[in-house]
Amino acid sequence: MTDHVYKSLELTGSSKHSSDEAVRTAIERASKSIRDIRWFQVTDVRGHVVDGAVAHWQVTLKVGFTLEE
Repeated sequence: MTDHVYKSLELTGSSKHSSDEAVRTAIERASKSIRDIRWFQVTDVRGHVVDGAVAHWQVTLKVGFTLEE
């Protein structure tokens, strides 16, 4: 088994549909420029309310990725 070292950073994703989609949006977008994302942790969930209904979800998460050799 190999020891791993990870770097983590914070992302915020948004969606009009769900908090899950907001997470997926953030990870999929970050994966275009960050290689080897291995884990995520949701740290905050917020929403925007318009006329008594949820109009937008916003999710902040930490993602971890392995460092290159």
